[in-house]
Amino acid sequence: MPIESRLFLYYNININAVFGAIRGLKMNITAKDIRNIAVIGHSGEGKTTLCEAMLFNGGVTDRMGKVDDGTAFLDFDELERAKKLSIYASVAYLTWKGLKINLIDLPGFYDFEGERHEGLAACGGAVLVIGANGVLPIGAESVVEYCLRLGKPLIIFINGMDKANADYAGTVNALKEKYAGKLAPIQLPVIADGKMTGYINAIQERAYKFSTQGPQEISIPDELKGQLSEMQASLTETAAENDEILLDKYFSDGVLSKDEVIHGIRKGIATGSVIPVMAGSALQNRGVINLLDEIVRYMPNADERRNTLATDLNADEIINVPRDENAPFAAQVFKTTYDPYTGKLNYIKIYRGKLKSGDTVFNADTGKEERIGQIFMLRGKKTELVSELTAGDIGAVNKLAATDTNNTLCAQGTAIKFDPIRFPRPSLSMAVRAVTKGEEDKVFAGFAKMREEDYTFSIEKRIETGEMILSGQGEVHLEILAKKLKARYGTDVALSEPKIPYRETIRAVATAEGKHKKQSGGHGQYGHCKVRFEPCESEFEFGDEVVGGAVPRQYIPAVEKGLKECMFKGVLAGYPVTGVRAVLFDGSYHDVDSSEMAFKAAAALAFKEGVKNAKPVLLEPVMKLKVAVSGEYLGAVMGDISKRRGRISESATDGDITTVIAEVPLSEIAKYSTDLRGMTRGQGKFSAELLRYEEVPPQLAEKIIETANK
Repeated sequence: MPIESRLFLYYNININAVFGAIRGLKMNITAKDIRNIAVIGHSGEGKTTLCEAMLFNGGVTDRMGKVDDGTAFLDFDELERAKKLSIYASVAYLTWKGLKINLIDLPGFYDFEGERHEGLAACGGAVLVIGANGVLPIGAESVVEYCLRLGKPLIIFINGMDKANADYAGTVNALKEKYAGKLAPIQLPVIADGKMTGYINAIQERAYKFSTQGPQEISIPDELKGQLSEMQASLTETAAENDEILLDKYFSDGVLSKDEVIHGIRKGIATGSVIPVMAGSALQNRGVINLLDEIVRYMPNADERRNTLATDLNADEIINVPRDENAPFAAQVFKTTYDPYTGKLNYIKIYRGKLKSGDTVFNADTGKEERIGQIFMLRGKKTELVSELTAGDIGAVNKLAATDTNNTLCAQGTAIKFDPIRFPRPSLSMAVRAVTKGEEDKVFAGFAKMREEDYTFSIEKRIETGEMILSGQGEVHLEILAKKLKARYGTDVALSEPKIPYRETIRAVATAEGKHKKQSGGHGQYGHCKVRFEPCESEFEFGDEVVGGAVPRQYIPAVEKGLKECMFKGVLAGYPVTGVRAVLFDGSYHDVDSSEMAFKAAAALAFKEGVKNAKPVLLEPVMKLKVAVSGEYLGAVMGDISKRRGRISESATDGDITTVIAEVPLSEIAKYSTDLRGMTRGQGKFSAELLRYEEVPPQLAEKIIETANK
């Protein structure tokens, strides 16, 4: 019998006893019975496998799925299974020791940071999964810093302890170097032949070994008693530092009881001053049961997470929203999914009161009322129908007409609004075109619809280049969006590097004559104008200095229109022209053959000649680049900016983070998101916005013009 099955029988978990397993069952739980836990880690660290093990131990599944085999319970989307990585935030619940644990499995890859923000907004605490590689892994710092900034309690689970080269001590030391004073290892692995065979619970002072029947208590190995004493002393000090009463007792007596240590550690976790560390193997289901026990013991329940602020729209003041199930209902939509067949599904976190089927609620963001139909609890792709959800819980509602991510739903007669989830701006843009001609509008509409689910990308039509631009968090993100579009709407698209929206302008004054004369029997065509072209600050200016009726008044607007139309295509490389003042100062006409069309044509001829003689130059967009990076990567980032023809204008340091502001040509940072991740191990953040246009250096301009004219 497989180890997973034996463990399942050993714990004798009755699936029918799991809350909500019976469709339509009313959940008789309160916020005190709920733990909302996000599980996060960089791709490949094993976070989804850990969720699989927790769900298995909780009796939700009868076997552990595998990411590599495409059988993971929470990676249920076809794109996730094909890519073998998490793309979307998935929610599933289990019960452990009579309590409900809502797990939110979050993508670890950088490109899906928006999904991480959604899940972390809804959770009350998080488990960060890192490999036992002896170093601080890529992406771990950003997760820890984000949780600390939001006040989210955090447990670190060192995974992969079944591997022969696992380095628990090295990994803990790497964490301690970065987070000195916060780290609190609460268990000591028992290692044999380089692999973790059990663990010692430092606070309970008990040792266990892994077996096919589950963890079995053993005597504490003599060779580990010294390390255990040191760990216990450290944990006692940590507990005392987080409670004044315990600190006084520790100073007077020198010791604390086990319950007092647990209380102090738990209080430190809740305030973010303590990060407990555990270890195990998600793949082998070792240490996972202990992790579940510690989540129940240490992580705050939903009722304890009281620091939820909202704006009372009626009183125009900030209020605290307690988890009172008897108070008026209030919830926030933290995620939205859409299926062409089943419709829209809004994931919600209940902050106050209860939500029942048939309720009419008020959307504080749109000002509209919504009728609640079906309410669900979530287990991956499965939805379980329930009659109500209570304060502190997570669930979903379907078919709401005017409700989207970030919207606040509240009881009628009340109007409160929670702060919105902050999503990262798009950082990489690609040109996107329909493979099949004539489907451009379908592509644009499809992406626009998908924006309801994903606020971290945008789609726009760029006038300067005529391209459709898809912007997102990275190359993988854009690739997934393209595949999702095809799967959902049957439209295939191709991605390519977008054209840089160069522009052209002039640096000198020049005059030109345009004469359009054509005779083809009957009335001919005649238009004649003389125009002076000169640089100006605005995009285009038109002046009229005609005297003596050389050009009749009725034809002057036609000259202006003809010149404006020429501004869309310059004489150097066909890019739009800007910064030109055109002054009509002379010309001639024919009583019979002149017309508006003829003068438009004459203006076009004058434009080509005049701009060509006015020292035309190529302009490139220059961006204001803001990069936030820790000190250890600052030198590499600043050197890289210089290589990109960038000019650093200022920098400011706040703690460990330095923000560098520079001016960099857009052409030099087309794939900067990918490059910055590589330079900073995923820690660097940046934003870029158009600052102005500047002249392209002559040697580069020649290459750009040559390429464009080909």
